Amino acid sequence: MNGNLVKTTLRQSILYAGLRISPAAMAASGVLLVTIVALFVPPFIGMADNGDFFRIIYSNGLYFNLPDYDSQYFGYFVKQYGIFQYYNENGTMLHSSQSLFIKLAIGLNKLFFSSTVFDIRFQAAIYLMLYAAAVYLLVEGLTCRMSRRRGMAVAAAAIFIFGDTGYTAYFNSFFGESAVMITMTLVFASWLLLYRRRYNDYALLFLLLASTLILTTSKQQNAPVGIIVGILSVSLFWVRKERLFRCLTAASAAVMLLAGVLTYLNISDEFVNINQYHAMTRGVLMTSENPEKALESLGMDKQFAILKENTYYDQYGTADVKSEILQQDFFNHYGFVSILKYYVAHPGQFAKILDTAAESAYTIKPAAMGNYEKSAGQEFRAQSRFFTLYSILKESLAPKTFSFILLWMAVTLGMYMPSFVQAVKLRDARGMQRLVLIAAAMLVGLSGIFVSIIGAGDADIAKHEFLFTLSFDLVLVLTVSGVAGRVFGAERKFPAANSPRLGPAAAEGSTAGKGVSA
Repeated sequence: MNGNLVKTTLRQSILYAGLRISPAAMAASGVLLVTIVALFVPPFIGMADNGDFFRIIYSNGLYFNLPDYDSQYFGYFVKQYGIFQYYNENGTMLHSSQSLFIKLAIGLNKLFFSSTVFDIRFQAAIYLMLYAAAVYLLVEGLTCRMSRRRGMAVAAAAIFIFGDTGYTAYFNSFFGESAVMITMTLVFASWLLLYRRRYNDYALLFLLLASTLILTTSKQQNAPVGIIVGILSVSLFWVRKERLFRCLTAASAAVMLLAGVLTYLNISDEFVNINQYHAMTRGVLMTSENPEKALESLGMDKQFAILKENTYYDQYGTADVKSEILQQDFFNHYGFVSILKYYVAHPGQFAKILDTAAESAYTIKPAAMGNYEKSAGQEFRAQSRFFTLYSILKESLAPKTFSFILLWMAVTLGMYMPSFVQAVKLRDARGMQRLVLIAAAMLVGLSGIFVSIIGAGDADIAKHEFLFTLSFDLVLVLTVSGVAGRVFGAERKFPAANSPRLGPAAAEGSTAGKGVSA
């Protein structure tokens, strides 16, 4: 009898523990489990080098130690690299916050594995822990006011979307998208939690600031992120009345804005030339029916029309990209602003390049790079299908036109507009934050598209637009959570900020409005 009692009690305890796990913990655990299987269980999944890794690894004390490494470009994922033992003569080619994660991974690698060989899975482990925490905070912000059943539905959607190996395969690589994915999720989650008045406002403001700074400085094309988030985060100034909070909010917004400006000014000349070359050859010239006329409108020699559709890395290009002639008569005659003016003056051509961008805007994992090690016996550039249903569906079903992106933005903003208007009428600054957050995410995503096509044409565009596809998914999961919470006019009503039923502290955390609940 005692044995049966013990079994019954144990069974009840397990059942109770399972029932008490929160949707946020469920989502984080699900993403953690799927990613551990993908990245740390053979055959290991990662991302092959497309030739960009050298920019970040040499300055961080790593080097390619495989004799046949060059033959594995694009085709195979490589998990081990050499660690410089003595003098590292390589200067910093790329100033990026990504180096913080690489150096931490190298330190752990030396502590637990080797001082001469670096295993990239130490970096993947760091990224995964941070990513799981980001997913937890995101889902907590989405579900903290939902019933358990609906919260679990949102958790399942989060696992389906953010556990997709199209995203997490980046952890086993030196691409900056890993840092972008984690920090952008944290930016979105911290702002959402501020709107929900969940956790400490000061801690969330610090998380928003830190995440935005790392995100902005992780890749040079992310310079607009700091400017966008810095400007829109000013709306948080009125969320609390305390002078300290308002001072910190204003200072944070200024720092984010400054980080964006400095990141742009710090772009090296080499990257300027590469992107500038592609902006013309894979952008203006490629989309023009009369390349010679396009060049003349920019005050350039029409003979450069022969560079149409060339890339900077062509082994047998039609011109030496580092020649004095190209530097003096080509590169020195145009830049980001002049190309932008050209597209404004030629809207048909601009629409064409925007549609070209839209074709790759929903691609999470570029098809150009393989996911397996050479020892796994897979074909060159073979891609893993493990837990990739979402990325496959997204890429195949999403309309490939820029007009759809504009339609999606208009519909989504329209759904949340009633609650925003109501919050404005009630002077409820916290209640306004949801729409501000959505607008910020959309603008950040659009910046990824515009910077890519104006700054580098269609060169490597699927990877350059990673910020858009991530922002799209963050807004999507917010909308899905609204559906799970019985959307479209079913938002819970909370007392307004000036309601006598609320104390001063609670009043500042009110969320008023009607519209899409989320």
